[in-house]
Amino acid sequence: MDDILQEFLAESWENLGQLDSEIVELEKDPQNAELIASIFRTIHTIKGTCGFLGLTNLGAVAHSAENVLGKMRERMLEVSPGAISLVLEAIDRIKELLQGLEATGEEPKTDHSTLTLMLDELANLATAPLESPPQQPPSAPVSGQVEDISVENQVEDKLLGEPSPADIADSIESEPAALTDSHPEVLAESADPLTPAAGGTEEGAVRSSKVSVADLSIRVNVNVVDSLMNLVGELVLTRNQLLQLARGDEESKYAAPITHLNRVTTDLQEGVMKTRMQPIGNAWNKLPRLVRDLSQVTNKHIELVMTGAETELDRTVLDAIKDPLTHMVRNSADHGIESSEVRKAAGKAESGTIHLNAYHEGGHVIIEIQDDGAGISRERVLKKAISQGLIKEVDAPHVTDSHVFSMIFQAGFSTAEQVSSISGRGVGMDVVRTQIEKIGGTVDLNSKMGKGTTVRIKIPLTLAIVSALVLESGSQPFAIPQLGVVELVRLSAEDCKKIETIHDKKVFRLRDRLLPLVHLNEVLQLEEDTPKDDDLQDTNIVVVQVGEDQFGLIVSRIFDTEEIVVKPVGRLLKNIGLYQGTTILGDGRVVMILDVGGIFNQCGGSSAHSQSVAEEATASSDRNTISMLLFGVRDNVTMAVPLSLVARLEEFPLESIELNGDRKVVQYRDNLLPLLSIEGAGFGGGEPVDPQPVIVFSENNRSMGLMVNEIKDIIDEQLVIRMQSDRPGVLGTAIIGKNAIDVIDTQYYVTRSTPNWFEKVEDKKSFRVLIVDDSMFFRQLVATALETEGYSVVARDSCIAAVELLEKDSRFHAVITDLDLPMMDGFEFCEWLKSQQNTQELSVIALTSANSSADHARARESGFDEFLVKFNSHELISCLDESFARLKYKTGVNA
Repeated sequence: MDDILQEFLAESWENLGQLDSEIVELEKDPQNAELIASIFRTIHTIKGTCGFLGLTNLGAVAHSAENVLGKMRERMLEVSPGAISLVLEAIDRIKELLQGLEATGEEPKTDHSTLTLMLDELANLATAPLESPPQQPPSAPVSGQVEDISVENQVEDKLLGEPSPADIADSIESEPAALTDSHPEVLAESADPLTPAAGGTEEGAVRSSKVSVADLSIRVNVNVVDSLMNLVGELVLTRNQLLQLARGDEESKYAAPITHLNRVTTDLQEGVMKTRMQPIGNAWNKLPRLVRDLSQVTNKHIELVMTGAETELDRTVLDAIKDPLTHMVRNSADHGIESSEVRKAAGKAESGTIHLNAYHEGGHVIIEIQDDGAGISRERVLKKAISQGLIKEVDAPHVTDSHVFSMIFQAGFSTAEQVSSISGRGVGMDVVRTQIEKIGGTVDLNSKMGKGTTVRIKIPLTLAIVSALVLESGSQPFAIPQLGVVELVRLSAEDCKKIETIHDKKVFRLRDRLLPLVHLNEVLQLEEDTPKDDDLQDTNIVVVQVGEDQFGLIVSRIFDTEEIVVKPVGRLLKNIGLYQGTTILGDGRVVMILDVGGIFNQCGGSSAHSQSVAEEATASSDRNTISMLLFGVRDNVTMAVPLSLVARLEEFPLESIELNGDRKVVQYRDNLLPLLSIEGAGFGGGEPVDPQPVIVFSENNRSMGLMVNEIKDIIDEQLVIRMQSDRPGVLGTAIIGKNAIDVIDTQYYVTRSTPNWFEKVEDKKSFRVLIVDDSMFFRQLVATALETEGYSVVARDSCIAAVELLEKDSRFHAVITDLDLPMMDGFEFCEWLKSQQNTQELSVIALTSANSSADHARARESGFDEFLVKFNSHELISCLDESFARLKYKTGVNA
């Protein structure tokens, strides 16, 4: 296919991806001039390129749609449901023609004259303005005006009833010919749509500058990006091998270059990953149109609200979730949202709402599909599950809500009383879960009768390079993606006796719940070399999660975590559901990547879970006990802390612990973790322990670590302080595990580490700041200072680039700009900001080296809110804090 034609198709599909949602939005907000202009520009671009490429059929449909949109843009045609439906049909025809052009390389010869005639006749009716200008005397009697309006209403009514072109033509034959002659300027504009409207010099300068900025971006074929990603993956594997070699010889002369290579490879990997990242909104573009069509089919009033569309994730993940998202939104519209009459009788708003939300959480993307419909009846689902043998009737009273609702994802499961053309056959939700779990994600469903249903999807950011836990079973190494690993448990030889057998399945009581156990070598049918002193060996358990269920994999050894490049499973192993890929470790070994979901299904899946749930529910758990973590300090003294207060347990090499002034810190999770010793409670220091066990406490974004000698045990016990203590850092003494043990005062340690630990932390992440400066050093300097304070920062190197960004995304709260900038200076940029409806409320701060009275005066005239001289970070942060406080107050008042 010709390169120019290929470029045209790529650009057209990209533009059309936004059109469906924009046109549906226009139907709700017909007075939105910017929206009409954006839709018009998209169709106009397609039409203009069609003329250049000689695509007459496609160009004719686009031209007729452009005429109607042009009249809407000039306020000569009302934005009505009938007109919108006609434009949507034109866009569907354009998509059909593009699909044919892409498939064959030639333009389809289908006849669209009926549609173009309807569009043209509709556009011809609008040659008179909807409201005549007051300065122009009426060219016809009042009765003539009434006649014009009635004719337009007649056509509008016929459009709503899907008339034939002949009907429209008959309805406009009586239109006075003088009507078109009274507005020659409209005809002139229609005759030459490419002629730009006269505007100010400043507006023209911005427009020309935008073209030059657009030239800085290029369109890259996806295959090139994928090939680059594969090469980076090979580089990561090589990096891992070199790091493995370097670990064995720290004195090697290659240690420093390898360390540098590690940093560069990591940066390159992150950069290439960003090129594959796309906003999740690209998968949502067709949903507004889908909901609109479903509203008409089901005769329901449904509103779709989408937030977090800018959340980015890998393109392969994005492609994998498009169909599951569409299916769940369709389910919400058909099964979830009630009819207007039912909602009104229930005291709800007549219009139902489907809320789509996406956000980042750790290394995952969370997607929530929430509706305010009727909800799902637990009793109906349970009854259906019992009838299909998914749940035993004797276990029914003890099954949790989450497990009941998980039955909806079983194949062929549906509680719909009748099958519609949209849904109800029980086919789909099982496919949804299969698709989500195939990419390493999970899907959960919660529902309340009369309130609505929420589906929560948790998916990884990327599938190409992931962090994995390397382990050994049956003398073979394997890898498990860390996204599915909950925790690691090591049982001593003595504690192994606590493993019980229930219904021929091994379980272990882990913190007041039963954890099903599976020997990995038995699932994989591998022989394990059992040592002679097996009874004296520790047992390693990897606790993994599949959906709502958790189970433990018993393995022989656990090595370490490693970044691995996921390679597809070979053709011979593709049908084995226990593996999701393969990789090469740093030492050159090829290992299989385990699919924990496949292992879960192989071992009985949810049936085993329902048994453990029933067994656990019948166990005695009425005691008011809490889990206590026991740890040792010097001289074999044991102390305790409630486990619920502990965030994590870590071990750090002594060499990684640094002295910052008079306090100890360790680099931890891209931050510094302050460390305190139990010595502050009156215990003297003993011999250092390497690695150093640390109990980590966290609250909001604050963390601290308590250094101890060893982590001993976790015991469930009723916490009763039998003897108060006057020692700092000790609450008192309690009887735990039949021993008198001191319970530490956690508050004492966290406030010693961070005196303002319990003060309220303002979440400033929602406050977005745009920095504009042509100095990369200064941009980074300011961004670092603001990000340290918790602000969300975006930086650009010119005002032109900032204008381009703000036209796409105006959701900023403050702009910090230099004044002396090329192409467009800070004064012009501020004037532009204050002239735009979407940005005129932004707080604009001048941060410059210039400090003359003339600069101050011109800044005030341009509309700057603050004028600061480079660079006092405390002064800048104080200004932003004031803006943040005003925004919070304004938001609270509006709420």
